[in-house]
Amino acid sequence: MAEYTTILDGFEVMMRLGIHPYEAEPQRIRLTVEMRVAYPAPLASDAIGEVLDYDFIREGIHALAEGPGFALQETLVEAIAALCLGDARVKSVRVRSMKLDVYPDAAVGCEIVRGR
Repeated sequence: MAEYTTILDGFEVMMRLGIHPYEAEPQRIRLTVEMRVAYPAPLASDAIGEVLDYDFIREGIHALAEGPGFALQETLVEAIAALCLGDARVKSVRVRSMKLDVYPDAAVGCEIVRGR
């Protein structure tokens, strides 16, 4: 068996996220997703078909961002984790979200780790 960590780091999207009136409009969210991916053996060739194509997680996050939004960051990171774990090769996932513009002097966020 071979394991790799596939990472989507510093991915910024505009989405509705929050409970406050000033959060009714989309705001900047920075996401980091780390997936521990298991394969039956080390890669046999240098071809995308051999590995998890991380485009699916980026596209899935865009789809979530275009939806009605989330009240809580905890709900958002759970939805992203579930999306990742939808691929049986993903053994665990760490998801971090950061609201970048809530406070002028700090970002606020949430991070979870989920596995099989």
